[in-house]
Amino acid sequence: MKIKRRKIGLSLLATMPYQRSADLRSVAAIIAKGICFGLVAVSFNAHQTSAADDAPPVSATRSLPLSVHESAAVSSSMETRPVMSHHPKRANFERELASDEARHVADWVVHSGDNLSMPFAIVDKKDARVFVFAADGRLRSAAPALLGLALGDDAVPGIGDRPLWTIRPEERTTTAGRFVAALDRNLRGKEILWVDYDGGISMHPVITTKPKERRLQRLATLTPLDNRISYGCINVPVKFFDNVVRPAFTGTNGIVYVLPETRMARDVFESYDVEEGHAPVDSGGTQTQGVSPEAAYE
Repeated sequence: MKIKRRKIGLSLLATMPYQRSADLRSVAAIIAKGICFGLVAVSFNAHQTSAADDAPPVSATRSLPLSVHESAAVSSSMETRPVMSHHPKRANFERELASDEARHVADWVVHSGDNLSMPFAIVDKKDARVFVFAADGRLRSAAPALLGLALGDDAVPGIGDRPLWTIRPEERTTTAGRFVAALDRNLRGKEILWVDYDGGISMHPVITTKPKERRLQRLATLTPLDNRISYGCINVPVKFFDNVVRPAFTGTNGIVYVLPETRMARDVFESYDVEEGHAPVDSGGTQTQGVSPEAAYE
C-alpha cells in the first residue's frame, strides 16, 4: 500500500508541471482577452471622442480657424442669443413723399414702440398732410388735410366746450402732441376719429356745407398754403376717411401724432434719431371718450 501510495504521489508530482503550465496558459489567455477588450474599449472611446470633436464645447479653444462645417456645429451647440440688427426698425413710407420731420417721428415711433402695437397716424401741419400707418409701421396711405386757421400748437383752455361762434380766428389752432385716438360719433351722428378730446379736435371727412370756404378745392391744390381753414379739426378727403382711417382704427384705439409748427418735434415728443440708437421713452396720452362737442366737426 505504501508503494502504491508512493507511486500515486509520484504520478501526481509528475503531472504538476503540466497542471502549472495549463494554469499559466489559462491566466495568459485571460490576460490576452483583457488586453484585447481593453484595446477595443480604447478604440471605441477614441471613436466617441472623435465624433464629439465634430461639435466642440463652447469652452474649447483652438489655435487654428474653424472650418465651415465646424463653425456650423459650434453655432448649433451654443445657446441662441438675440442678434442686434445693423439696420434698426423704421417706418415704411413706401414711395410717399414726406418731410424730414414726419420721417423722424415715424421712425422713432416704430423703433421705440411708442405706439404700443397700435395703428398710428402722423399729421404734418407744415405740409398739411396725414399719414396713416399699420401697427408695424407700414404706411397704409397718405392724403392732404385741412387744418386750423391759426398757426400755433397749443389749444386755448376750455375751448372744446365753447360754442363755435365764440371761437375767435386766432384761437382756431390744431393742437400739437401725442393723442390716443378712437372712432366715435358727434352730436350730429357723423363718424369721427377723436384726436384731442379736451380741445374738441377730431379727424373727419371734409365738410362741404359752407361753399364759400371752398374746402374741396383747397384739398385739391398742390400747395399747403391754402389748407388752413378749419376751427382746429383735421379735414381729410371722404374716400381717405372711409377707406383708410376707418378701417385702420375700427375695433382698436390708435395714436395720432400732430407735428408742431412752432417748436421742434423732438421737444414735443421727446423723440430721438433712430440711427443714434437712444433708448425708448415712456409716453402717455389723452384717452378719448364721451360725447363730442360741437367743435369736433368743423
